[in-house]
Amino acid sequence: MDFRETIEFLQDRMGSPLPGMEAHRRALPVARADSRLRLKPTEDARLGGVMILFFPGAGGEAYFPLIQRPEYPGAHGGQISLPGGKYEEGDDTITDTALRETHEEIGVSPEGIQVIGHLSEIYIHASNFRVTPVVGVLQEKPEFRREPLEVDEILEIQLSQLMDTSFHKAKDIRVRGMHLPDTPYYDLQERVVWGATAMILSELYHILEARFNGS
Repeated sequence: MDFRETIEFLQDRMGSPLPGMEAHRRALPVARADSRLRLKPTEDARLGGVMILFFPGAGGEAYFPLIQRPEYPGAHGGQISLPGGKYEEGDDTITDTALRETHEEIGVSPEGIQVIGHLSEIYIHASNFRVTPVVGVLQEKPEFRREPLEVDEILEIQLSQLMDTSFHKAKDIRVRGMHLPDTPYYDLQERVVWGATAMILSELYHILEARFNGS
């Protein structure tokens, strides 16, 4: 799909009520969806912001970056995620957090990013974060520069691949000693994108579904 038309459609839809929890539910194992979504943030939950950063790629289509986290003992070590991180005192807003972290992790300057809105906040129980996805747009493909301590690899994801249901799959996942049967994930560039990132991308998918299926 044409980059400009896709962004215009997304801007129009973001002025409407977002699908939120219903879209998040579809990225969770059926057996765990209700209990997971009923979890409420604790009083000491930290704030975080992540960036869905659209840019024009090959063929004039919309792309966005995901990052491969290094392996580390924390809750999200080794996982695929959106660029982003925790709110810090110098950030005026959670949008500033997402912009700053995007600059630090993948080298894209905030000055060139047009922020067009936010998706629904999600609560990540494993790390006790309330995360707000920020949606930004670049008018040309950036020169990415990864921060090696935080990013093993930057993946340039074609939006049309996310919108293709043949890449929506499920399998048993084992993480931190837990067995999560029949867990939905997105198979993007042969990487397993699941958990909180999949919940965020599920909402994006449901916002854009009418644009891509022609309804």
